[in-house]
Amino acid sequence: MSTPLQGSLLDGFGAIELEPLAGTRRTHLTEGAWVDLRPGWLRGADELFDRLATTVPWYGERRPMYDRVVEVPRLLCFYGESEPLPDPVLTDARSALSDHYRNELGEPFRTAGLCYYRDGRDSVAWHGDTLGRGAVQDTMVAILTLGAPRPLLLRPRSGGPSLRFRPGHGDLFVMGGSCQRTWEHAVPKSRRATGPRISIQFRPRDVR
Repeated sequence: MSTPLQGSLLDGFGAIELEPLAGTRRTHLTEGAWVDLRPGWLRGADELFDRLATTVPWYGERRPMYDRVVEVPRLLCFYGESEPLPDPVLTDARSALSDHYRNELGEPFRTAGLCYYRDGRDSVAWHGDTLGRGAVQDTMVAILTLGAPRPLLLRPRSGGPSLRFRPGHGDLFVMGGSCQRTWEHAVPKSRRATGPRISIQFRPRDVR
C-alpha cells in the first residue's frame, strides 16, 4: 500500500504543462561526466502523478541475488520505441528533451522506463545504466520526477564522496557525458515517513 502523496503548494492547479528548458543548471563532475537540474520543469506534476499511479500497468520483478531470489523494491513499467507512452505530456516531454539536447546527444530519446517508489521502503541500489551502449559510450539519461522528493545520490566509481540531490514534484534531472560509466547513482531506503514517487527515465536507443 502506497503512502498518500502530499501535494506541493507550489505546483498549482489547472493544466499540466512543460516549462522552458532554458533555466537548466549544469554541474560538471569528474572524467567528463555532468548533471543538469531543471526545478519545476513540469507544472501540474501532482495531477500527472495521480494519473500514472492509477492507469499505468505497474508490475513487480524478482531477481537473483547471491543464493536467493528477491523482490525488486519498487514497481516498474517500460515503454519501448514502438509503444505509445501512457500520457500525452510524456510524449511532449520526450520530444522537448530530444530538441534541447540534439547537439550534444546527436540522436533523440526513444524509450521511457517508469519506476514507482511507493514509500521509503522502496529503493534502487548503486548502479549505472550500462546495459547496451552506456557501458562504452557517453550517453544521456533524463529523469522526470513526480510526487514526493527523495534523495538521489551520485558517487564516482573511482572512489570519493557522494553528491546528494532531491528532485520531486516535476523536477528534471539529466545525467550526461560519461556519467553512466564513471559514476553511480542510487535512491536509498528511508526510515522516515516518505510519500510516493514516480520517476520517468527517458533514454536513447540501446541504453538501459
